[in-house]
Amino acid sequence: MCKARTPSCRPSSRARKATDEKFTRLGDMTDWHIKRAAAILHQGGIVAYPTEGVWGLGCDPNNGEAVMRLLAIKRRDWQKGLIVIAANFEQLAPYIATPPPKVLKRLRATWPGPVTWLLPARESTAPWLRGTHRTLAVRVTAHPPAAALCRRFGGALVSTSANLAGRPAARSRLQVRRRFGNTVDYIVPGATGGLMRPTEIRDGLSGAVMRAG
Repeated sequence: MCKARTPSCRPSSRARKATDEKFTRLGDMTDWHIKRAAAILHQGGIVAYPTEGVWGLGCDPNNGEAVMRLLAIKRRDWQKGLIVIAANFEQLAPYIATPPPKVLKRLRATWPGPVTWLLPARESTAPWLRGTHRTLAVRVTAHPPAAALCRRFGGALVSTSANLAGRPAARSRLQVRRRFGNTVDYIVPGATGGLMRPTEIRDGLSGAVMRAG
């Protein structure tokens, strides 16, 4: 066994730098927090986590019971639909129709990044995700904590602002805890990306801005 004072047992300066940079990107969120949050999501739980501008509530988009519970917590009408985020485009493929080249060009110009696009949903996409619409709001996030959570979970996640319908979204972990208490199964540590508002929403076919960011 190596002793602590043995030089060969110490992490290299490169390794220490990589670790420091990782924690800087993720804020207070560590691999342990990500692993725990992903496990809770797989069990049908609801997790609060930081996104680009505000805190979000997330769950497994394929678990209808979890989604309906999330909507009840927010007091949000299911007909409005939800946003689904991912770490890469492939994680969104099961939910949206294959975009035409001109739309793909728009997506590539903004993803990964803080722009949510309304894209035609697959016929198989559950109504609890798209509501009464034929489109689904999707985003490939560039925010490290949210992207890391999607990667650990192994797929896309529901991402809706941590607020009661019609109220301002939570901007800190403390605000999430005060507003939702034990109705949320886990609140991961971390920080938002610094945007002052929720992400911009654009129509995928026309490019029109539906909600300013």
